[in-house]
Amino acid sequence: MPLRRLTRAAFKSMPWKNGGGETAEIAVFPHGAGLEDFGWRLSMARVAADGPFSSFPGIERTLTVLDGEGLRLTVDGVAHCLSPESAPLRFPGDAPASAVLLGGVMTDLNVMTRRGAFCHEVRRVELAAGEQVSVAGEFGFILCLSGGFEALGDDVVVALAADDCLIAENEAVTLLAREAARAILVSIW
Repeated sequence: MPLRRLTRAAFKSMPWKNGGGETAEIAVFPHGAGLEDFGWRLSMARVAADGPFSSFPGIERTLTVLDGEGLRLTVDGVAHCLSPESAPLRFPGDAPASAVLLGGVMTDLNVMTRRGAFCHEVRRVELAAGEQVSVAGEFGFILCLSGGFEALGDDVVVALAADDCLIAENEAVTLLAREAARAILVSIW
C-alpha cells in the first residue's frame, strides 16, 4: 500500500464513548470497526471540560497532549500532569481515569491497541531544518504538528504540513524536516 496523506478535514467526527465530548477518528483497523471491536485506533479529542475518561476494556492506550495548557490525568489513583511538551503517557484503557484541565480547552492524540493483538509506540519529535528521523511498523503514522516535512517512502515522496497525517502500511518512512518542525510518530505492530 502506498503512503497515504490525510488532512484534518478527512478525519471522522464522532461522540466520545461516554458521551462527554467529541473526537476526530484519524484511522481504525479493521476499516469501519466500531468502538467495541477495533484492533487499533488513532483519534484526536478536543477536551473542553473536566471529567471521566471512557473505559476501554482490553485496550492499551497512549495519550499525547497536542495543544492548550494540558491536563492532570488521574489513572488508577495516580496523577500525571501532561502538557504539549511532556512525553506521551501509556495506561490501561480499562483503568479508572479522569482529567482536570490546567487552563482551558486542549487537544490530545489517543492511540489505542487491543491487548494480545497489537502493540504500539508513540513518540514526540522536534527536528531542525535538514534533520531526519524514521518510523516503521506494520502500520506507521506521522502527525505533523508544525513546520513541514518530506516523507520518503520506498518509491514516493509526500509533503506534509501542520495538521497532516501520513499513514504507511508495511513500509519504513524517513521524515526529513524542510524547516524547524514537530511531529508525533506512531508505530503499530
